[in-house]
Amino acid sequence: MFATLSDRLTSTFKNLRTKGRLSEADIDATVREIRRALLDADVAVPVVRSFTGAVRERALSAEVSQALNPAQQVVKIVNDELVAILGGQNRPLAMAKRPPTVILLAGLQGAGKTTLAGKLALHLKNQGHTPLLVAADLQRPNAVTQLQVVGERAGVPVYAPHPGNQGADDYLPAGADPVAVARQGLETARTRQHDVLIVDTAGRLGVDAELMQQASDIRDAVEPDEVLFVIDAMIGQDAVATAQAFADGVGFTGVVLSKLDGDARGGAALSVASVTGRPILFASTGEKLTDFEVFHPDRMASRILDMGDVLTLIEQAEKAFDAEQAEKMAGKLVSGEDFTLEDFLVQMQQLRKMGPLKNMFGMLPGMGQMREALDNFDEREVDRIEAIIRSMTPAERQNPKIINGSRRARIARGSGTTPTDINQLVERFDGAQKVMRQMAKGGGMSGMPGMGNLPGMGGKKSRGRTAAPARKVKGKSGNPAKRAAQERAAADRSVGAPAAPAGSAFGLGGQQPAQPDVDPSSLQLPGGLDRFLGR
Repeated sequence: MFATLSDRLTSTFKNLRTKGRLSEADIDATVREIRRALLDADVAVPVVRSFTGAVRERALSAEVSQALNPAQQVVKIVNDELVAILGGQNRPLAMAKRPPTVILLAGLQGAGKTTLAGKLALHLKNQGHTPLLVAADLQRPNAVTQLQVVGERAGVPVYAPHPGNQGADDYLPAGADPVAVARQGLETARTRQHDVLIVDTAGRLGVDAELMQQASDIRDAVEPDEVLFVIDAMIGQDAVATAQAFADGVGFTGVVLSKLDGDARGGAALSVASVTGRPILFASTGEKLTDFEVFHPDRMASRILDMGDVLTLIEQAEKAFDAEQAEKMAGKLVSGEDFTLEDFLVQMQQLRKMGPLKNMFGMLPGMGQMREALDNFDEREVDRIEAIIRSMTPAERQNPKIINGSRRARIARGSGTTPTDINQLVERFDGAQKVMRQMAKGGGMSGMPGMGNLPGMGGKKSRGRTAAPARKVKGKSGNPAKRAAQERAAADRSVGAPAAPAGSAFGLGGQQPAQPDVDPSSLQLPGGLDRFLGR
């Protein structure tokens, strides 16, 4: 979502790095480019004015003029101000001292409240809570059914005493009372001892008095600990007006950004927290229930400035990777066993649990320079690789070298690929296997220029390996004076060296222990040998 803004800011800072000192004109030009980038990203005009004013004031101060690297100091200032307009520090959910904690979801229709209710419930469930979903949206067609489906996928119970609107038009059925449903849901949560209650409310196509009144009545009935305003991050400038209307009419304690994986310009995310003064607590980044994350302003600012988000990447890896499987793989490498296609398949499946590979690569620092390659990356290629490996026999996965022409044709038919695809996979895997073998032998980094074995990687040599070749002796110099000095040094070394015993072709045994004198007549020789010695 922030790709265009990130590219514009990165380009602006790249021009700054070529200058040793920054003049006032340089800073004004930089601030001007930042202002244009933010306006193009659909950030609210008041937010842009406040942001650029703060950046210019700090950039003209001694903070930059006395810095060793002024360009990097300006980048730090922009990062700090981005964190500030995104809400500063992350704030966790306010949990009630006496359960259940009541969370009310509000927002416009189509913002993704129902799906987000399931995502939030699954997130809390994974943290050890026992949430209960309440279907208080009785107006949107099949909203109750949708919440029941989402709750079933998340493994969270849903309280839905009324079926809601089953027609095609958006209206409140006769006898349906969302306020009563919310109140009964709270009593049910207390009776069943659920510690979190999530209330899904109705939305509208626009801000109107009826929506505000209904949301206010539900809020008064359940007295929520958190009122989360769910906003579509793709709606642009209208996000600010909508958020302000909800803040005035209902009041909310936090913001949740949905559809953050879209291709819109993302100005809403940079505007809502600053305009309303309410923090962004969560972000929805995809369609799956697991595409949900806690919003960290500092990490989002780092993503926008193409500095990566390694902490989020590590957190996702800790959730996705099986610790037992990782320990098993480490033990396999230490014992010297080969890395097989079966292992590769397991690692690839765990990697995919973290989400789309594009998103993971995008969290690495500097990946904005490879944005075109990332955009052209085909996720289906991973599916093809998995299909190829699954079409192999266990023996072929253990030893791909046995794959001949007939086996290759069979694997291609079973995976829906071509024999060329099989060859390419085997070749790439062979290279990866060599790297894993080198790492297992303790020399994984020795092939890198200018680097020996890192601490803890060297040590024992494997049995049967040949010794390292000796250093080549430096040849004679072409300079006559230097060559004469070398010859004199060599002569001095030969004079000082102990002489080798006669008959020693390798100069060994210069210092031999003294042997006692032996009388030849005392030797006992085999019979008949004396006639040969007498000649």
